[in-house]
Amino acid sequence: MNSLEIREKYIKFFESKGHKQIPSAPVVPENDPSVLFNTAGMQPLVPYLMGQPHPYGSRLCDYQKCMRTNDLDEVGDGTHHTFFEMLGNWSLGDYFKKESVTWSFELLTKEFNIPVERLAVTVFKGNDIVPADDETANVWRSLGIPDSRIRYLGEDDNWWPNMELTGPCGPDTEIFYFRSDDEIPQEYDPEDDRWVEIWNNVFMQYNHNEDGTFTELPKKNVDTGMGLERITSVLEGVNDNYKSSIWKDVIEKIEEITNLSYSENEKAMRIIADHIRSAVFISADPSGIKPSNTDQGYILRRLIRRAIRYAKKLNIDIDSNWEEEVALMIINKYKNFYPELEENRKVVLDVLKDEKNKFNRTLEHGLKEFEKITSKIVDGKMDKDNAFRLYDTFGFPIELTVELAKEMNIEVDEKGFEEKFKAHQEISRAGAKEKFKGGLASTGEIETKYHTATHLLNAALKVIVSPDCHQKGSNITAERMRFDFSCDHKLTDEEKQKVEELVNKWIDEGITVTKEEMPKEDAIKSGAECMFIEKYPDIVTVYKIGDVSAELCGGPHVSNTSELSHIKIKKEEACSAGIRRIKAVFVD
Repeated sequence: MNSLEIREKYIKFFESKGHKQIPSAPVVPENDPSVLFNTAGMQPLVPYLMGQPHPYGSRLCDYQKCMRTNDLDEVGDGTHHTFFEMLGNWSLGDYFKKESVTWSFELLTKEFNIPVERLAVTVFKGNDIVPADDETANVWRSLGIPDSRIRYLGEDDNWWPNMELTGPCGPDTEIFYFRSDDEIPQEYDPEDDRWVEIWNNVFMQYNHNEDGTFTELPKKNVDTGMGLERITSVLEGVNDNYKSSIWKDVIEKIEEITNLSYSENEKAMRIIADHIRSAVFISADPSGIKPSNTDQGYILRRLIRRAIRYAKKLNIDIDSNWEEEVALMIINKYKNFYPELEENRKVVLDVLKDEKNKFNRTLEHGLKEFEKITSKIVDGKMDKDNAFRLYDTFGFPIELTVELAKEMNIEVDEKGFEEKFKAHQEISRAGAKEKFKGGLASTGEIETKYHTATHLLNAALKVIVSPDCHQKGSNITAERMRFDFSCDHKLTDEEKQKVEELVNKWIDEGITVTKEEMPKEDAIKSGAECMFIEKYPDIVTVYKIGDVSAELCGGPHVSNTSELSHIKIKKEEACSAGIRRIKAVFVD
């Protein structure tokens, strides 16, 4: 079943259930300055989910253009995309859980012919505020999903948007497909990556009031989302999205242009395909976005230039019309669904060509600066400051710097460059935030304990893995801690075990936790670690855990490590380029 059939079946199915198809909103939000792009199908519908009547009625469905740019560096693997389409259906105060779950099951098993044994689901397990979503679980049971493949999970997995934000909210149920030729396990394991999420049904059941209480909404909504790229690859039986019908012809076009095979050049061809498609949709949008150094224009420029960089890697003649060939294929492929692509065909092609020419000139300036820098090098090494200056001031990609330097037997401090690049990113992110919360969602006793444990985890990573491991973010709930850190490799099982053992050793030792206020400069000189230094006031608080750890932090913390339970690392995974993520829990 190809993507055209899937899209058509989805819309027709929900139309048969009384839904009206609504047109896709523009990729650039019309009345929401808080985000650069529409990132989900529900985003344009927020006013109607909040109670405003929709002109099409209370049952809606669509396919929506979406853009996510928070993980551009991840694009190049088999699953990440910048632009994607989201299939969605909504109930605005009309039907609720039973109908939503039943119709999702019917579409997947009857229309898409997915065997029931390949499906598993998760539901909200409840907490001390909101009860478990047994209602949804019982509907799944009645449809034939066995208890072994129904998993109750916490708010981090099955609550929207999160327990802290006020306003409409509620539990969700996520539907998973077993994407492997292996024997299908009887039991669903959320840690088993062979189970991939294909659909998410959100039930807006409660209002989170300003006083912290949750009350049932008089009008309840349903919001569902299913990514077209993922469900297409699932139904077509491919583990690489770029081998599905959505991408196959585009990849073949790139193979034709380069006279190279996809199998030997997967990353570069994926990036070119993804980024040109994304650039086509942004530049064709009615908002009239053009490449620039700010906001949406910056993303557009970055996408086009990254595509050009990888085109160079494949030895494409940059002065040829290669980008036009790919763009025209994408325009023709999608114009029946999104007429603005054909209407703005010339705009799209001009944007791509103009930016290509500008980038070529940028490369020329960068090459001149590169030659100046290298002419002064006597020890065969380019330092991080010059490498970053080439990137930041002259738009010279680090990959190109390394490649050219290698030809001259010059070594580039890539690690130092990455540190400066990450610091630059953090400053940009911090500047865009209204306040700094230190990763704490709330400040109850258990969250305080988890927060203290992140200091120990940070210290242990420096001892076991590398002194260059630094905290890059954290998120803490009453159920677990999530900790992001800089690291250039996936942790081995031995490293994870040793980190765990060292943290637990410090907990057993009952080390006193102290705090001291001092000028920010003194804190930095003392070696205290911190994130987002520019967000701290002139006088800061430094928390010390004996000789183990010293960090600038807003707290709160326990007074002694003996108050903590032992930790168990449940998961370690990539978060973004050069950043890893650990999820850990307390165990008795």
